[in-house]
Amino acid sequence: MSLRWRITLAIALVSTLVALALSLTVHFAYAYRQAEQARQLQTQRLELALEEYDRTGQPGLRSQLNDPKLPDRLREAASEGGTAAMVTQTPQGAVVWAALSTTGGDTLSLRSSYQPQLDDRASLDRVLLMGAAALIATGTGAGVVIGARLSRRLRHAAAAAARVADGDYSTRVSAAVGGRSRDEAAELAQAVDAMSSALQNRLQAERQVTADIAHELRTPLTGLTTAAELLPEGRSTELVRGRIAVLRDLVEDVLEVARLDTATELPELSDIAVGDFVTRRVATYSSEPEVRVATETVVATDPRRLERVLANLVSNAYNHGRPPVVVEVDGPRVRVRDHGPGFPDEVLAEGPGRFRKGSGGGHGLGLTIAVGQARVLGARLSFTNADADGGAVAVLELPVSEGEDAPGR
Repeated sequence: MSLRWRITLAIALVSTLVALALSLTVHFAYAYRQAEQARQLQTQRLELALEEYDRTGQPGLRSQLNDPKLPDRLREAASEGGTAAMVTQTPQGAVVWAALSTTGGDTLSLRSSYQPQLDDRASLDRVLLMGAAALIATGTGAGVVIGARLSRRLRHAAAAAARVADGDYSTRVSAAVGGRSRDEAAELAQAVDAMSSALQNRLQAERQVTADIAHELRTPLTGLTTAAELLPEGRSTELVRGRIAVLRDLVEDVLEVARLDTATELPELSDIAVGDFVTRRVATYSSEPEVRVATETVVATDPRRLERVLANLVSNAYNHGRPPVVVEVDGPRVRVRDHGPGFPDEVLAEGPGRFRKGSGGGHGLGLTIAVGQARVLGARLSFTNADADGGAVAVLELPVSEGEDAPGR
């Protein structure tokens, strides 16, 4: 249940309880007041009847002497002296009684119908019922309005926070929440904005440091490469040149990650046939994987970045998996699968991490670069493990704009 309906339900419940409490209070107070007034009036009438009886010796005002229908409890109370009155329920309806003892020891009583008072109380109960219904309806309506407003503000805040999480650090949650009220939602939005600004500054500093270090390493690395070319041929020279090549690739990868982190990279779009493109690019690898094209599709994408993603996925399959490596093309969807142990649990749960190395060596930036380049292309790159006979599966889904060829067309 959403927060909106929780608030509505809570206000409706409180409104119901308040309406019930007020209605019961008014009902019982009015009933008590009615009974008290009826007893007082019946007592006054009986005293007048007693005066008539003392003067004429005959009961007056419809009073009766030693009425056999008089309740025993009232008869006993009258015999103790004074005037007693009570309201009772009889098969003929509600009755108000009054009784007292005469000087001769007899019991003089007076009985009247209590039904008019009950009719008045029923009319009051109907009014109370309509008032309670109006109160509940008003409270529920107010709950819907209040809950909808708060829920809408929180949804806007959540959407803005999601955009921040996706890298749009210019988004401000407080602007998305809106309103001038200084309530908890506004305080939450301000706290998220402050956290976003602090995180943005920290990430920017880290990216700048990473880019600066990688850039500064290029100059000495160029010198090392030149010096290595001047060394005499031999085993030691080959080892030095190999380590320099690894270092050069690492520096280039770090610079590429730094550029992708800035979220300013833009693709240079061209129309390409995905199946033909993948087949030709894969054929250049020394360990050529198997390519299967189920459906050919023409998409507008950046060939250089797509080739980079494809190369990293295939290289990762050979370095950390086992042959055979199969590349399947189905329209704008490219699936790369090996038959090794599969992706680690942390990759499946959190995605690729920088410098997270597998058993096949490398410096752990290949999948990170692939994800970053896919993001620039507007594509979706997902990682799973095959259930049948094991192996890691990476699926790249290229965006298809309206008017382009779709699978099966």
